[in-house]
Amino acid sequence: MAKSSADDAELRRACAAAVAASGARGEEVSFSIRVAKGRGIFEKLGRLAKPRVLALTTKHSSKGEADKAFLRVLKYSSGAVLEPAKLYKLKHLTKVEVISSDPSGCTFVLGFDNLRSQTVAPPQWTMRNIDDRNRLLFCILNICKEILSYLPKVVGIDIVELALWAKENTLTLDNQENNNQEGRETSVATQTERKVTAKVTVENDLVSQAKDEEEDMEALLDTYVMGIGEADAFSERLKQELVALEAANVYQLLESEPLIEEVLQGIDAASATIDDMDEWLRIFNLKLRHMREDISSIESRNNGLEMQSVNNKGLVEELEKLLERLRIPQEFAASLTGGSFEESRMLKNVEACEWLTGAIRCLEVPNLDPSYVNMRAVREKRAELEKLKITFVKRASEFLRNYFSSLVDFMISDKSYFSQRGQLKRPDHADLRYKCRTYARLLQHLKSLDKSCLGPLRKAYCQSLNLLLRREAREFANELRASTKAPKNPAVWLEGSNNAGQNGSSADTSTVSDAYSRMLTIFIPLLVDESSFFAHFMCFEVPALVPAGAPNVNKRRSGANDPDDDDLSLMDPDGNDIKPDNTSVELGTLNDALQELLDGIQVYFSTC
Repeated sequence: MAKSSADDAELRRACAAAVAASGARGEEVSFSIRVAKGRGIFEKLGRLAKPRVLALTTKHSSKGEADKAFLRVLKYSSGAVLEPAKLYKLKHLTKVEVISSDPSGCTFVLGFDNLRSQTVAPPQWTMRNIDDRNRLLFCILNICKEILSYLPKVVGIDIVELALWAKENTLTLDNQENNNQEGRETSVATQTERKVTAKVTVENDLVSQAKDEEEDMEALLDTYVMGIGEADAFSERLKQELVALEAANVYQLLESEPLIEEVLQGIDAASATIDDMDEWLRIFNLKLRHMREDISSIESRNNGLEMQSVNNKGLVEELEKLLERLRIPQEFAASLTGGSFEESRMLKNVEACEWLTGAIRCLEVPNLDPSYVNMRAVREKRAELEKLKITFVKRASEFLRNYFSSLVDFMISDKSYFSQRGQLKRPDHADLRYKCRTYARLLQHLKSLDKSCLGPLRKAYCQSLNLLLRREAREFANELRASTKAPKNPAVWLEGSNNAGQNGSSADTSTVSDAYSRMLTIFIPLLVDESSFFAHFMCFEVPALVPAGAPNVNKRRSGANDPDDDDLSLMDPDGNDIKPDNTSVELGTLNDALQELLDGIQVYFSTC
């Protein structure tokens, strides 16, 4: 017989090394054997067979805790080195079943109770021969009995045969272990003796189970006593016994008449009781019918209450949405009622204006459900928003009027903005327009909030800017007239202009014509730009004043590519510029405002 892999000391050392490498401490390899993992008998496995090594390990605790036993499944890596694959605790082992479909009897399944929840069936293990199978199973039973003090259920194998095999092979196995362990210390021998004792105990338990079954069978057979000789005699005997029994029954019936009367009286009493019970049942049935009606009524009321609860929940959600619309953020209220209009605060002011415009729009039909329009809370909130709007428009209008006036006063007080003696200076309003653009979006929101507030603002802007334009025209005309009266003296003209000396013999009419031409060249584009800027800045819904195809002076200075685009155009909700209508009713208002803006400047053109 070929040597079993269970006796391979090299295999046991390799298993011990793999267990130690996995991080387990204190585990001793008690048994190791090569198996095949598959679904059929060993000779027919083919590619489905997976070589594995089953190792039984024990862990002895020195702290008074119970010893532990494990079943480790090891597989071969690519370098033919054993490495741990699975770990099972023997305390969960409940069944050892030999597969009946394998005629060789070498395939078995180990059932663990902690794996019942898994949908995948437990693996089947196939041994090389019956001796290897018995040796592995007996070792498992031995460890369960020694450490765990119980035996799992054995299915598909005769426990008597297993006990007889263990009895015959225990001595051989012990001799092999003693031969393999020669030279070891006395403690190892003592451990071997303990294992042999445990094996004998397992054998006795298995034999005891078999004997108990035999004794139960004998007891069952002893209860079946056969005292029959011949069939005819047995039949005659049965007939005689039947006649005797019938006679005895008739005699007993005659003697039991009082008992029968007592039984009849009991039946009458039971009948009366049954009638009473029937009456009670009818009463209970009536009460139950009333109870069903009451329950139906209660269910109906509960359904109504449930529907009312759902409606109340929906109403609360709608009211919360409405209250969210009616809530005024504290930061916006502060900006609208008392915030500063400095440049650093303009972004917050614009955000407050946008919120106020949206809030007013949300409280109007069709943005608000018509059923909410006449609610007291909505009316009060609309009045509060209207009050905020009036307060903000008033504050912003007053600020802008003062701002325009102070801005122009500052420029008028600074002489560097105007022409000086001996030097003509082109009027430059770039800084003025830059500062005004800071409040362009504010003017747009003021127009959306209260269009009537733009009239006073436009008038204030025209009056302030008219003072500046008239001062610039007067200073420019005075300096130009002074240089024209004394042509012999060199005059300093505009920056970047030709400074070539004038011919002393030129006619006075030519000099005056040149001066008038210069005046027109400088101021006409300036006035056109100012008129166009004023129309856009003050939110007039009219076409641009710059002629078609002409470049936009403001855009040319800022470096923009599109001459028809600027920062002051009104935009729709999609961010596109609103193109004004050529037939707008504001065209007449714009002409009146421009006349007020340019009033009095023509005098300085006639005095050149």
